Amino acid sequence: MTLITPSSLAIETHALRKTFGEKVAVADLSLEVPRGEVFGFLGPNGAGKTTSVKMLLALIQPSGGDGQMLGLPLGDPRARARVGFLPEHFRFHDWLNAAEFLRLHAELYKMKREQITPRINTLLELVGLEQHANKRLRSFSKGMLQRIGLAQALLNEPELLILDEPTSGLDPVGRRMVRDIIRDLRQNGVTVFLNSHLLSEVEITCDRVAFIKFGQVIQISRLQTLVEGELTVTVRARNLTPEMVAGLARWSGSVRLDGEHLSLTLPGEADLPEVNRYLVEQGAEVYAFQPQKVSLEDLFIQIVGTDGGL
Repeated sequence: MTLITPSSLAIETHALRKTFGEKVAVADLSLEVPRGEVFGFLGPNGAGKTTSVKMLLALIQPSGGDGQMLGLPLGDPRARARVGFLPEHFRFHDWLNAAEFLRLHAELYKMKREQITPRINTLLELVGLEQHANKRLRSFSKGMLQRIGLAQALLNEPELLILDEPTSGLDPVGRRMVRDIIRDLRQNGVTVFLNSHLLSEVEITCDRVAFIKFGQVIQISRLQTLVEGELTVTVRARNLTPEMVAGLARWSGSVRLDGEHLSLTLPGEADLPEVNRYLVEQGAEVYAFQPQKVSLEDLFIQIVGTDGGL
C-alpha cells in the first residue's frame, strides 16, 4: 500500500493537457501551489479554467501530463477525501432543507455520526444561514444557495479548498463573509485554489495568481509584487515636447503625450523623483504629477490582452 508522504505542495502538475477531438481545451497546465497559500486562477472566458479544475479533481481524465494533489496522484480517493469543492454551476437537491442537505453530504464523507450535527450547526452559523436551517433549498435565493454551497465545501474540514466563482450572486456583505472565511482558512494552514471573475476580490484575497490563456499558463506571479511594483504616472505640464517624451524612454517603455497631459508607466516608486527632475530640467512647467498603482484589472489586460473577457 502506498504511504501518504508529506509534501510542501498542495497541487503540482506537469504539462497537463486535455483535448476534445481536435479542440485543445488545455494545452499545458504546469502549476506548483504550496500548502497554506491562497492561489488565484485567472483567464478570459474559454481559456480552459473549468477544464483545468475538472482535471485536478479527476472529474475528467487528462489527455497527457501528470500531477499530484496533497502528495498523491490526481484522482486518488485518499486525497479527494481531504478536498472541498464549490463548483461554479451547481444543482443541489432542492427538495431538501439546508440541514438535510448538509447531513446528506456529511454521510457521503462518512463523517462520524456524533460529529455531524455540531458541524452542521457551526457551518450554518458561519455562512449566516442558521435561521434558515429548516427551509427547503428551492426557496433559497442565488446568494443563499452560494452560501449553502460554501458550507458544503467546508464540511469535511478540507486541507485544500477549490472555489469556482465563490462570490457569484453574493451582495457586498456576502463577499466580505467569503473573504473572512478564506482569511481564517489561510491562518489555519488550509490551501485555497480560487477562480473568480471579480478581480477586486482576487486582489484582496490571493497570495499568488496564475494567468491562463488559450489553454496554457502564461505567467505565475506573487500578487503583492505585481500590484505594488508597476505604477502609472499622469503629468500635467506646459512646454512638453516630443524630444522630452523620447528622453523618458530610459525609464518607461510606454509614454503617451496629449497636449499638456503626459502618461507613462514606471517599474516602481524609485524612479519618480528622477522623472520629475528630468522634466523640470528640460524646461517643462509641471503643475501635477500623480503616480497610481496598477490595478489587477490593468495587469490582467496587459498580460492576457483584450481579445477575451473574464
